[in-house]
Amino acid sequence: MAESGPFSAPRLKPNILITGTPGTGKSTLGQELAQRLSLTYLNVGDVAKEKELYEEWDEEYNCPVLDEDRLIDELEDTVSAGGCIVDYHSCEFFPERWFDFIYVLRAATATLYERLERRGYSGRKLDENIQCEIFETILEEAKESYLPSIVIEMQSNTPQDMEQNMEKITDHLRNWKPAQ
Repeated sequence: MAESGPFSAPRLKPNILITGTPGTGKSTLGQELAQRLSLTYLNVGDVAKEKELYEEWDEEYNCPVLDEDRLIDELEDTVSAGGCIVDYHSCEFFPERWFDFIYVLRAATATLYERLERRGYSGRKLDENIQCEIFETILEEAKESYLPSIVIEMQSNTPQDMEQNMEKITDHLRNWKPAQ
């Protein structure tokens, strides 16, 4: 899993994906880990916005629709080099070869509901994100898209959870060895 491509040298640093329902703490965790571990932090939403990597505008949800193929092309060289933390609320479209660890953040529905309300989510958008968490949609997506051995579920309800998650991820990365 540490190969960056079929004809490339192995990565010297691992790549991780932090995924989960919006509001589970992906960006906070990813930014802090990148800073602590001197890794490259890539917030997919920010990259898409900066590079205008959208297919269209979704009137129902009042948001742009990501052009996944263009995003993959945009990130390929950076991620293939290794040492990246990719942060996004979905995961199934990313190439399996990119990641050495997939962390799926989870939150209690009451906690998540409060966080999303504070962000201004309401109506169908709020309800669907809560349903996504209840039905473990992102976790199942990760398990179906990647080797189960690299998919790690983590609770993200409190600052203590975040600190424990940082410690666990740091340990995983410390123990990671590139493919021979």
